[in-house]
Amino acid sequence: MSGQTQRLNVVPTVTMLGAMKARLVGATRGHALLKKKSDALTVQFRQILKKIVSAKESMGEVMKTSAFSLTEAKYVAGDNIKHIVLENVQSAAIKIRSRQENIAGVKLPKFEHYSDGETKNDLTGLARGGQQIQLCRGAYVKAIEVLVELASLQTSFLTLDEAIKTTNRRVNALENVVKPRIENTISYIKGELDELEREDFFRLKKIQGYKRREIERQRINAKLYAEEQLAEKISLQKGVSMTLAHNLLSAAAEKDEDIIF
Repeated sequence: MSGQTQRLNVVPTVTMLGAMKARLVGATRGHALLKKKSDALTVQFRQILKKIVSAKESMGEVMKTSAFSLTEAKYVAGDNIKHIVLENVQSAAIKIRSRQENIAGVKLPKFEHYSDGETKNDLTGLARGGQQIQLCRGAYVKAIEVLVELASLQTSFLTLDEAIKTTNRRVNALENVVKPRIENTISYIKGELDELEREDFFRLKKIQGYKRREIERQRINAKLYAEEQLAEKISLQKGVSMTLAHNLLSAAAEKDEDIIF
């Protein structure tokens, strides 16, 4: 379908022309707003991507440190360190909560870690390896913090990616489908209104020509009637025939107007 035929099926009237112009203004404004939204989301998307790369780089170092700390703790405290820790832990000390952050109308999930009370591990490793166990715990707490941050960033990354795709589809639809269709509809309505205006002008010209011809015909008929009446009067006054009276009137009309009788 060509660009000229991609239009809405509407009645070409002045009212519809105003409605189409209003729709075009709304589509243009919506396109500009969606374009700004897409740009804002793209900027945020790139920032999150940089943070993800940085978090993954730091995560490798943190996980390596925590694994090495666990190995040290096992070496010092023995292989039964798992049972020692479980005996001193009643509930989770680090918990996760979620919230939402609004970025250009898109709600991004954010995860945060927080400490819920104190861990009663004062006697953990009292026999041997207590210091190494505490260092190992600190290393894994740091690892949890990095993992939570990375999970929050990746979830926001996926949400933003989908939002950007949806927004770009809407921008492209407005730019390549909706606006050209409305513009073609406006052009079609203007063309039809111009054609109707030309038809009305031609009709008025025809009517005026008919009126002029009718007036001219009535004037000629009135003139002929007046001449007929005058010829009849002359015929009655001079006692001549109607034909002779008409001839006298014709001869009088053909005389030079400069001759004074």
